[in-house]
Amino acid sequence: MADPQLETRLRERRHGRGWSQVELAARAGLSRAAISAIETRRVVPSTAAALALAAALGCAVEDLFALPAGGPPPAEPWAWERPPRERRFWRAAVGGAVLRYPVEATPVGALPHDGLLLNAPPGEFVSAYAGDPARTLVVAGCDPAVGLLAAALARGGGPAIRVLPFVRSSRRALELLRAGKVHVAGVHLGETRGANRRAVAKALGPDYRLVHVARWSEVVALAPGLGLKSLVDVRRAELRWVGRERGSGARRALDALFEGWPAAEARPAIALEARDHRGVAEAIRSGWAQAGVCVRLAAEEAGLEWLALGREPYDLCFAAALEGDPRIAAVLAVLRARAFRELLQELPGYDARRAGELA
Repeated sequence: MADPQLETRLRERRHGRGWSQVELAARAGLSRAAISAIETRRVVPSTAAALALAAALGCAVEDLFALPAGGPPPAEPWAWERPPRERRFWRAAVGGAVLRYPVEATPVGALPHDGLLLNAPPGEFVSAYAGDPARTLVVAGCDPAVGLLAAALARGGGPAIRVLPFVRSSRRALELLRAGKVHVAGVHLGETRGANRRAVAKALGPDYRLVHVARWSEVVALAPGLGLKSLVDVRRAELRWVGRERGSGARRALDALFEGWPAAEARPAIALEARDHRGVAEAIRSGWAQAGVCVRLAAEEAGLEWLALGREPYDLCFAAALEGDPRIAAVLAVLRARAFRELLQELPGYDARRAGELA
């Protein structure tokens, strides 16, 4: 059981060194499980363990452990509101603080959570699969191929980087980046990289960088058997549309498709909204809608017919001050690697020949 009369700053000291629990355990001659239990106040360290940890970190025991000055230490803040029924969370170091992120569905499936809220003291349990906040990269965007980046970072030549990929529209991703809740925002808000740069400058100011991922094909995905051969046919047809939320690149493209079209009644009747490109394709595949705008990759994965709308650049945006951060450096290295560019290039509708270029 945790001792309520002992506070620990072991986790903060470890993060300051950029060490994982495994690295600290090796340096101190302890097990990783022991480090986790001490950091989460589930056990009180022995005198020998406390001395070993202080020696490994180059500090005094009093710098790691102390009696409380009054009340328990403050809990780590939530990046955003937690759904009432979701008790699992991830943790990541962003902007000099460790934030908690409520677990949600990701484009790469279920990821091990770092903690579980409990009703009893000390109020949380950190699982055996807890990731290192200092080596966790938080990405907000809508690229359905983000799993390829996550896999490459996890097995990279340097220390492994864990990616938390949150599905968000381009505008919402930029808002989270501005608020200091994520490291990277995925952006596709026009037909040129200049359009992306202008959107970023307007939303965030000048102190941000863009790194190119790919130019991808944006398409009108169609249910099989409709017999529509052109975009003019699409405009004239009475279709049930699935859309994306305002602020997304796909919604902007759908609005542009009907911009200036003289027949007011031909405006798209949006029956429902999807959270991402694959959601658009799945709604059509399942019969809930007949048409929607998404990337070609999602349409082909779902076995849908499609008509080309155009090609758009997808860039990752990050604060210029983070360019030296090991996580951002790892992203740049992966995007510039020939093998990774070739992997992206083989995806339907992806042109990754200029991946890794900074703007």
